[in-house]
Parts: sequence; C-alpha cells; structure tokens
Amino acid sequence: MQRYCIKAMLKTKRQEKILNLIKSRHVRSQLDLTAHLEHAGFYANQSSISRDLLELGIVKVHGIYALPTTNDKASAHGLLSLDTAGEILIVAKCESGLASAVAVQIDNADIKEIVGTVAGDDTIFIAVKDRKEQRNAIKKIWEIFD
Repeated sequence: MQRYCIKAMLKTKRQEKILNLIKSRHVRSQLDLTAHLEHAGFYANQSSISRDLLELGIVKVHGIYALPTTNDKASAHGLLSLDTAGEILIVAKCESGLASAVAVQIDNADIKEIVGTVAGDDTIFIAVKDRKEQRNAIKKIWEIFD
C-alpha cells in the first residue's frame, strides 16, 4: 500500500512538472520533455511520458506541446478553462458572474464521473472519484459546450 502511494505521489509531481515545463518552454518532442524532466530530477521512460501527456490532455500545436485551450462555443457560455488540482478536483474558470450558470449546465449533463460541483462567481470546483475519472470528466465537460 505504501509503495503505491509513493508511486502515485511521484507521478503527480512529475505531471505537475510536465505542465510547468510546457507552460514555460517550447517542448517539441517526448525526447526533449524527458531531458527537461531528467534535468529537474524526474526519471521516467517514454511510455510513462506518453501516458502522462494523454492523461493531462496535452496536445501538439504547430509542432510544440501545449495545454488544451477553450473553444469559442465554451467561452460564449462563460466557460474559459478547465484545470486539474490534485487527483480528484477540476477547477473551471468562468466569465465573472457566470460560474453558477455553467455549473448548472454541468450538473444537468449528469456526468457519472462527477461527484459534485461548488460554484462561486467565476470559479467552479468539480469533484470526481479518482484521476481516471478526472480525465473523462474533463473531456465530457468540453463536449457539453461543443
């Protein structure tokens, strides 16, 4: 049990580092990403990196890895971005005053992975059961606004 927790913590830290690297540098390949990670003290094989990119929703845009972006339809409804926070939380940023309306749309979609939502003025906290359900929920939320 303890070994699993340590592996999960290392994976979470590695994925946080991947997000930070992609936000701060032009990363063109998994090889480049692996080198940056090793320089920062994170060691992972290509298949782990590939899974991390998939789980994080990282896409390649014009040959450079990038975080997924919102689409015009989503922002027209008030949803600006979806980010992960830990393994069981999704944070949705919205136009000021529209978080409650966006949360109602998410709740009405009855996405089975979502345990619950809490909306403020421009932010929604979306709780899920685990990391896998977090990824699926993010995909389904974007589909609501497509």
